[in-house]
Amino acid sequence: MMGGMASEETRTMKSKTVRSSATESEGAAVPATRAWATRLVVLGIVLSALNLRPAITSLGALLEEARDGLGMSGSVAGLLTSVPPLCFAVFGVMAPRLARRFGPGAVVCAGMVAITAGLVVRPYAGSTAGFLAATALALMGIAVSNVLMPVIVKRWFPDRVGSMTGLYSMALALGTASAAAVTVPVTEMLGGSWQSGLAVWAGLAAAAVLPWIPLVRDRGATPAEQPAVRREHARVEPPALRITRSRTAWALAVFFGLQATAAYITMGWMAQIFRDAGVSASTAGLLLAITMVMGVPLAFVIPRVATRLPQQGPIVIALGVCGLAGYAGLYFAPAAGAWAWAVLLGVSNCAFPLALTMVGMRARTGAGVAQLSAFAQSTGYLISIPGPLLVGVLYQHSGGWGLPIGLMAALMVPQMAVGVLAGRNRTVEDEAAR
Repeated sequence: MMGGMASEETRTMKSKTVRSSATESEGAAVPATRAWATRLVVLGIVLSALNLRPAITSLGALLEEARDGLGMSGSVAGLLTSVPPLCFAVFGVMAPRLARRFGPGAVVCAGMVAITAGLVVRPYAGSTAGFLAATALALMGIAVSNVLMPVIVKRWFPDRVGSMTGLYSMALALGTASAAAVTVPVTEMLGGSWQSGLAVWAGLAAAAVLPWIPLVRDRGATPAEQPAVRREHARVEPPALRITRSRTAWALAVFFGLQATAAYITMGWMAQIFRDAGVSASTAGLLLAITMVMGVPLAFVIPRVATRLPQQGPIVIALGVCGLAGYAGLYFAPAAGAWAWAVLLGVSNCAFPLALTMVGMRARTGAGVAQLSAFAQSTGYLISIPGPLLVGVLYQHSGGWGLPIGLMAALMVPQMAVGVLAGRNRTVEDEAAR
């Protein structure tokens, strides 16, 4: 009997030892897995952000060639520059629901696949309708990724919202500027075919698919969450906010819409403004690149500064003043001071990373950020749709850039006003609960 008890005690001690070893092994493996997953998420964020604008700015650099090749009128070209905000509004609103169903990583991965396919097909569609349809496919992928980037940052890096928003905003600006700067030279290297010059950007989009593939089955849980917490989150769905009751959400949506209007007018038409002023095509593309590249350092700095301020109104005002100065320069001396105007408008366009930062700051939870991001971006992009189209119509019927530039300057004033309101230290959860 004593021998049996000793044997049982020995087996119990061995079992405890095995369980303890397994627990220690699991504890050692989990941090390593989390670190690996976190690095993949960072890489995925950067590569995805690089692809959120080349589909637009590469076309801006070759808009005249595409218009001639497809036989577009000025009004149709204006419609083409309005397609991005339209797609962002229509498809962006679907992003939170898709993220709940499939996970943010899976949706962004699918978005990068859509961008790749659209950029491959677009130049060779052979008609204006096909060109617009393929462009819409690429923009659909951009739309859902636009909305989900703040969500992914909030969930994976809740203590580094400013720095991570700055990182992907900087990558976004770098991709935007690169497409504007090198599309024309690359087109010339490829034999002067504008189709090849546009299609080449599909390669960058394809590379952005890869980091998300291992994370496709991850439903958006943060690396700090334990399995039990993940299961609890899966069972308990937080109630949706009545986001339309929040004044801050509306102010942020209008601010987002007006800055998007300015950005897409710039990306779609600024190179043409310089070309009509006597600047060569390659220099006009470089000037557009300068405007875009200003966002590389500033998109990293502005979110970090914004998160340290209780209110972001002063930054909104400073950016707006730069925009007004740039438009005045385009009106009075577009060619003589071209480099200065490009720099000033580049600074003004950094209202975009500021708006993204405020999305992360004006909601306390990941679910709140998802709703606010979808509402602000979808509503904002709807607001921005008429701007680029109206610029094309005014340009065609007035025969010059005076009226379009006047419109751009006039829109900067309400942008500054609603930006100050959106920058107040409030959260949508508090306002929506009233």
